Amino acid sequence: MHPNPRQIKLLNRLQGSGSCSLETLAGDLDVTVQTVRRDVQRLAEANLLVRFHGGVRLPNSTIENIAYRQRAQLHAGEKERIAQAIAREIPNDCSLLINIGTTTEAIARALSNHTGLRIITNNVNVAYTLGRQPGCEVILAGGSVRPRDLGIVGEATVEFIRQFRADIALMGISGIEADGTLRDYDFREVKVSQAIMQSAREVWMAADTSKFHRPAMVRLGELSQIGRLFTNARPPEPFPGLLKAAGVDCVIAPEDI
Repeated sequence: MHPNPRQIKLLNRLQGSGSCSLETLAGDLDVTVQTVRRDVQRLAEANLLVRFHGGVRLPNSTIENIAYRQRAQLHAGEKERIAQAIAREIPNDCSLLINIGTTTEAIARALSNHTGLRIITNNVNVAYTLGRQPGCEVILAGGSVRPRDLGIVGEATVEFIRQFRADIALMGISGIEADGTLRDYDFREVKVSQAIMQSAREVWMAADTSKFHRPAMVRLGELSQIGRLFTNARPPEPFPGLLKAAGVDCVIAPEDI
């Protein structure tokens, strides 16, 4: 399904709290409980949320991510703010490694006015966006194309990425757990992301606040492996202390971008 704007707002509300009563959702969305109940029914049928007595929650699966089209719409405003904040920090005439993700696709769109960029990516959507820019050179990794989001994964992709040494790796992430572990869902994608991190002089990570405390099955790495983390608001506890201890520069994207 393609959620309508009200349903997207409902899912965003759950991303922030994890679970909620129907009455609270109705108040937050300024609609009737009956309207919320109909939305919840449709979203539950699409496996985007789980109903329980008196309320709803997100699936919170550790083994499967939310479908690509829904992820692209969730927290879209926050992702655009983060992307613009990162684009402001990226100089012209530099090399970038960019991994799979809807946030990194937003970053690619925000880089449209840059010149002299050389981009290596395993994300077909990023390659399509930046490959049309006359001031950019795009190198697309080889490997197996994942149909659901046009990400390229596999051992051939890992070996391809290892040929390069880029200035900055721009990384999206599925979840950051309370012990500082970076996590994702697909072990093949994680292998490529690890190669990207190892092949860059600096690692910048983009994560809206819904990614904190979000579980996923596969370990990608640790906070100490990234240099800068761009997000849309102050991270929840215990992450401010973890970021400081790991030496990570946390950049909060301003709302006026």
